[in-house]
Amino acid sequence: MDKVLREILNNAVVKPAQQPSRDIEIEIPKEESFGDLSTPVAMGLAKQLKQNPKKIAQDIIDKIEYGDIFEKIEIAGPGFINFTFAKNFLWKELKKLITENVEYLSLDIGKGKRVQIEFVSANPTGPLHLGHGRGAAVGSALSNLLEAAGYNVEKEYYINDAGRQVQLLGLSVWARYNQMMGREYAYPDHGYRGDYINSLAEDFRKSSLPASSITDFCSKKMLDGIKNDLEDFGITFNHWQSEKELFENSSVQNSINELRSREYIYEKNGAVWFKSSIFEDDKDRVIVKHDGEYTYFASDIAYHKRKVENGYDEIIDIWGADHHGYIPRVQAVMQALGYPKESLRILLVQMVTLLRGGIPVQMSKRTGEFITLREVMDEIGADTTKFLFLTRRHDSHLEVDIETAKRQSHENPVYYVQYAHARINSIFEKLKDQEKFEVFRDLSDFNGSLFNQDETRLIKKVLNYPMIFRNAVLAREPHRITFYLQELASMFHTYYQKFRVISEDPELTKLRLALCNAIKIVLKHGLKILAVKAPEKM
Repeated sequence: MDKVLREILNNAVVKPAQQPSRDIEIEIPKEESFGDLSTPVAMGLAKQLKQNPKKIAQDIIDKIEYGDIFEKIEIAGPGFINFTFAKNFLWKELKKLITENVEYLSLDIGKGKRVQIEFVSANPTGPLHLGHGRGAAVGSALSNLLEAAGYNVEKEYYINDAGRQVQLLGLSVWARYNQMMGREYAYPDHGYRGDYINSLAEDFRKSSLPASSITDFCSKKMLDGIKNDLEDFGITFNHWQSEKELFENSSVQNSINELRSREYIYEKNGAVWFKSSIFEDDKDRVIVKHDGEYTYFASDIAYHKRKVENGYDEIIDIWGADHHGYIPRVQAVMQALGYPKESLRILLVQMVTLLRGGIPVQMSKRTGEFITLREVMDEIGADTTKFLFLTRRHDSHLEVDIETAKRQSHENPVYYVQYAHARINSIFEKLKDQEKFEVFRDLSDFNGSLFNQDETRLIKKVLNYPMIFRNAVLAREPHRITFYLQELASMFHTYYQKFRVISEDPELTKLRLALCNAIKIVLKHGLKILAVKAPEKM
């Protein structure tokens, strides 16, 4: 519906010459009585046109021909224009959806633009925790969302396999190894703990490798475990970039040299500094310490330099919320290299609190500290875990209750959505067993005048999906799809309990099957974006 309305408004709205071209805002009114769709465009133009927004709204309405598209158009409040679509138009759009299927939902906002999305990128020093899992779900869904809208997306994992933390993993395992061998050996301060350290020490003992290889051995083992967890979580990457490689191929030093040539590098107190304060960072940043050791920031400079040199139209990093303070310095690097800071978009993902029957779960036996993604996946499944991670905006704190997630009821949002898809499929499977199946092969040929008020509401909900999809793409917010699917599933289940889809009346049966088919198409499309299965039976 919004696509048709947008085209009509683009032809009806008089835009000031000085106003940059932008999308006309269209939204769904909070109250059903306000119409099906609404736009505040008149209020947005009031200042430029120096006119009352209600007059602008009336001028826009005067240019619109109702035809068979609108039942009514009204001005509300300070200048909103509310549109109520004619039932005949709704029926035609529903028929188009059923006939065209996924093609009806397709978008080409991206037009082949190249987007790189880096996400997860956990240090290979321990198993993935829930925060990493949420970042994985967000990154995967965002990638799917943009690909579905015509973008060429590359997914990348940055492996932090150089530096102090990886060395500390090796020292921790080495200490545990020596203790296993019956030797007294002090455990390193701030060393990693948990059963997985014991497992690594035992694996290293069996390997018979020299002590000098323990750090590489352990980090590789941990990375293999991370890859395995992500694969079981349904997450894949196009490229895995090693931090160590950036040092080995001189990318780090070359990046520092380039910044020095641009006069953004200086030396002080024996250390090498980057002038990040020039670009709104709160202070300059050390990139090489006085003892010659590189900081993490040094390799991040090289890494982001490589990104921009690869010619992506958009670069997105998905980080944990605890990296918030890191944003200004990385944006400073982009600017120092000659790019606007907006060329890098950073999405912050808040942590997840795990509950069991409303009570927080504090510790993991595997890690001795945080709950791992694997533990949750094994208990409630990958699909449920992913869906729950996407039920709120990425930068909002999230609570996940294990017991609720295991229930097969409306309390479990992913079950409720998947069950809606399976329930519709079961309707069609039941129909195939009946002799009259052939009568219902062409579901686009239905009598729309038979739709009741509940069905009309469902039609409007279904036809709003392309707008939800489009807005999710523009905002880079896949959780909007999750919200919508929950609402659509809830409406369908309520409808299913109230009305019989297959009845003795063939015309009534056909239109209800048509509606169910349209709902199934949308549910499947949305679940695919979230990388969650749309089961045929449950």
